[in-house]
Amino acid sequence: MTSAEVRRLAHECGFELAGIAAATPNADAERYQEWARRGLAGAMGYLADRRAEVRNDPRNLLQSARSIVCVGKLYNSPQPHSTEFNDEELGWISRYAWGDDYHDILRRRLEQLVARMLERADFDYKICVDTAPLLERSYARDAGLGWIGRNTCLINQHAGSWFFLGELIVSLALEPSQEPAANRCGSCTRCIDACPTRAIVPRAEGSWELDARLCISHLTIELKGAVPEDLRGGVGRHVFGCDICQDVCPWNGREAVSLDRAFWPRPSGDESPPELKLALHKLAALSENEFRDMFRNSPVARAKYTGFLRNVAVAMGNSGSPKFREALERLAAHPNPLVAEHARWALGRVMIAVQEDASG
Repeated sequence: MTSAEVRRLAHECGFELAGIAAATPNADAERYQEWARRGLAGAMGYLADRRAEVRNDPRNLLQSARSIVCVGKLYNSPQPHSTEFNDEELGWISRYAWGDDYHDILRRRLEQLVARMLERADFDYKICVDTAPLLERSYARDAGLGWIGRNTCLINQHAGSWFFLGELIVSLALEPSQEPAANRCGSCTRCIDACPTRAIVPRAEGSWELDARLCISHLTIELKGAVPEDLRGGVGRHVFGCDICQDVCPWNGREAVSLDRAFWPRPSGDESPPELKLALHKLAALSENEFRDMFRNSPVARAKYTGFLRNVAVAMGNSGSPKFREALERLAAHPNPLVAEHARWALGRVMIAVQEDASG
């Protein structure tokens, strides 16, 4: 089986991007380990524990590995960006979480690819979708899918960065893509300048890296405790994840849109547009069962019910709208101390905004 055949089959299985990388230790492994040792993974212990060492070599995942089939699945849909979102009464959910859980969708498509390949050759394999300890962006870059930008996202010259990545580690000796994609960020710093919490930080030799502890996605998804007070204002009205560094990226200006409606917003059940624009007062009133029903098979479920209410409280506080006073007072009496504390903080923000309006 040739690499060209594998790429063709991957496209037929619905992947817009496909390439081949050698299943050998990646040059980025040392930098990754150093990043993890400095604690920049924040609450994501799975990136820095014993599994961090597993990432050094894909043969730790499949002993017979010789090649990695790297694929990208476009998930962008034709809705506004978060940077065009100005309604203070609505919360923002990251673009990747508008539809169904991508883990399931990519795994099914990779299973289809395996089946098609097994019709032509016999080989060992392992499917990886995000959760496997593999430096997937580094291998995707080496496979020619794109370059890793200053915002740490994989960027494709023709279609931007709205891609989910998946990998198929195989025992086949496939010819790797000729060379990694060239880095085309140039002198652009839009993602760095636009980040409200300054999560993209300088590194040695003029390069940049992500301090996950400052990232809005980390604060609203991965962090299970209290959001540091000095970062709450920067969270804005994000209730799950963040897209700002991708929204401002000039390589996303071409608006490549996925035809797979599994990634498009689910109906919200009211007159507002779908999930990307959900009324904060309605989110604050969700019961735990209603939360589970609304976000069943959705990435949003990862935040957990109390974590989501925490995020909603912060978003209402950042809106400064007195309309949320009653909802925040209810959350301030919530039996979960995490939710209650963030609601009290948000109430304070709302009252300050009311006083400033009255004196202005």
